[in-house]
Amino acid sequence: MYIILSILFGLGLVYGYLMLRYGQGWKSLPAFKPAKPVSGHTKVTVIIPARDEEANLPPLLQALKAQTYPAHLFEVIVIDDFSTDATADVVRHFPASNVQLLQLSQHLSAEQRLNSYKKKAIEMAVERATGDIIMTTDADCVMGPEWITRMVQFYETYQPKFIAAPVSFYQEHNFFKVLQSLDFMTMQGITGALAALKSGTMCNGANLAYERKVFYEVGGFKGIDNIASGDDMLLMFKIYRAYPAGVLYMKSEETIVRTLPVDTFKAFMHQRIRWSSKADKYDDKRLTWVLALVYFWNAGMLLAGIAALFLPAWRMWFVGLLIYKILVEFYFMVPVARFFDKTALLSRFIPGQFFHIPYIVVAGWLGKFGSYQWKGRKVK
Repeated sequence: MYIILSILFGLGLVYGYLMLRYGQGWKSLPAFKPAKPVSGHTKVTVIIPARDEEANLPPLLQALKAQTYPAHLFEVIVIDDFSTDATADVVRHFPASNVQLLQLSQHLSAEQRLNSYKKKAIEMAVERATGDIIMTTDADCVMGPEWITRMVQFYETYQPKFIAAPVSFYQEHNFFKVLQSLDFMTMQGITGALAALKSGTMCNGANLAYERKVFYEVGGFKGIDNIASGDDMLLMFKIYRAYPAGVLYMKSEETIVRTLPVDTFKAFMHQRIRWSSKADKYDDKRLTWVLALVYFWNAGMLLAGIAALFLPAWRMWFVGLLIYKILVEFYFMVPVARFFDKTALLSRFIPGQFFHIPYIVVAGWLGKFGSYQWKGRKVK
């Protein structure tokens, strides 16, 4: 028992240090305040892969139509990935001249099998793009009217090769969706903290940008096209290898992209298993070690919790460790929640631990050894 507790305490101390350091990193990350207006010369292409997104596309397209960035300086390319609903018709009939439809079915046969349809869709859209920078988002997202303008101002100010920007869940109508939002917000906070501390790199494909020329310079998705997911992180690592100082994080409330949580536990697990499946593919091994620490710390907490159910001697230790875990995570989460205007959700943080700990363990294991469903396709 004492050997196991010693290991748990050791993991806990390192985890606590990590959370305190991330909290300091996030708070030290300056918010972007543009010093001058856009130049009027930067052309932007927004790329949106879509599969069976008939219901989600209209609000996204309306949000893009409402952008303050001049319409003649940006185009939107929606790539229909063999949708079985009216996704293509939604795009065709949308009243905006700068919105284009690209269909995979016109370039690939239905029998042709790929391991990453999304990467192929983005690759084909980049080939058609005329923008100096590529911005990507997902079909179930919405954003404020300054999204493109602020991203271009950031690009023109710092000239990065790759920009990671914040993403948040919205429409958290029940406890399950609140838990998803809290979990996702933690990852977003860590993304910004890593950038501030210069101790790793993360991003999310719902809100990122990169130079079109650098996409080709690093070979696009070549070498990672056999991995189903990773059109965001794995591409970022390729660009980071070529330009370590050229990958930046943009902290700005006006560029937050909001996306929907999933509706069912099954869909949630498939999503998290998909995200976990990329962990051993990351070139940035600093991040791999962090993910390993988080996994083993939560696995230890889960085992301690199970032991506490049957062995009274473990109960005090488990409760103490759980309180410690909550306190160090709260230190990190409070400023992140303020940025995303989600402080009201923190009341669910403590009961959410009994969901978060086991899901981390199960999703991490299945991400390495299992398979998952993504957009109606089974992926190993």
